[in-house]
Amino acid sequence: MVSADPTAARWTTASPGRGHYESYYLRAVDPARRRGIWIRYTVTVAPGGRAGGQLWFTFFDRDAPHPRAVRVDVGEPMTGDGCWIRFGDRRFGPTEITGAATSSERSASWTLRHSSDEAPLWHLPRSWMYTARLPRTKLLSPSPTTVFDGTVEVDGETVDVSGWTGMVGHNWGEQHAEQWIWLSGLGFEGCGADTWLDVAIGRVRLGPVTTPWIANGAVSLDGRRLALGGLGRRTTVIAADDRCTLRIPGPEATVTASVSAPPEAFVEWDYANPDGSMHRVVNCSVADLSMTVARKGGEPIELRADGRAAYELGRH
Repeated sequence: MVSADPTAARWTTASPGRGHYESYYLRAVDPARRRGIWIRYTVTVAPGGRAGGQLWFTFFDRDAPHPRAVRVDVGEPMTGDGCWIRFGDRRFGPTEITGAATSSERSASWTLRHSSDEAPLWHLPRSWMYTARLPRTKLLSPSPTTVFDGTVEVDGETVDVSGWTGMVGHNWGEQHAEQWIWLSGLGFEGCGADTWLDVAIGRVRLGPVTTPWIANGAVSLDGRRLALGGLGRRTTVIAADDRCTLRIPGPEATVTASVSAPPEAFVEWDYANPDGSMHRVVNCSVADLSMTVARKGGEPIELRADGRAAYELGRH
């Protein structure tokens, strides 16, 4: 059991000589169409430097030629005033998220509210992992499932997101993993909002050695959480930019999953480490996910979420 505040800002207490990155983020998907949003409030602190912030916004629509994305620098981050993080009047808090990002090619703004009775999902299996130097990437989901309402505006087009299912995440650390996959499934056919998947899989560099894939997360079936991954449980991954197949064992269940989307449905970013090195990252938050949950002592469960899954692949 982890007792620390899952939403507390870590950059305010990070070691100034080691560098730090941190993000609060959300995704939400349209229950009726293959559309979704992905928003990040991100902090980067170079070793010995000051904290700087960015806002990232992507609107995905599988019926459009490509996602519409924008990223802007927004200065030094702040906390307080009822927010987990804020950049001036751009706010990310426990019930409300507001902001705007405008470039020469794209404009976006959002006024969102969210509510959830779900307990946070702590991906890492041991509480000490959230305070020790290793692993150098920490992640959790303050709300692994939630419901949004409000609006987003993209290039002058207003989209009502009332009733969209989503999630809220938080990660931080000294350095991104050598390679990683984030997989989030919501809105499974025939299921309620309390059936979801939230798992991160990474390969970590330890000196000259890179570890095998290590998974951490959970699947929830009608509100019952089943932990997935952990040290000593071999995760199998076959990953490409536009698709991935995985087998993730856990103490009570094993998930076999396949996720994909057309290449044009992905947005590509560079993710900066605090030392200035970069990772190439592709993300589609309206991907197609099919998976089988094989439970100990129970019949396998087949689940599908077409156009309502997130697949992110990061690597050098």
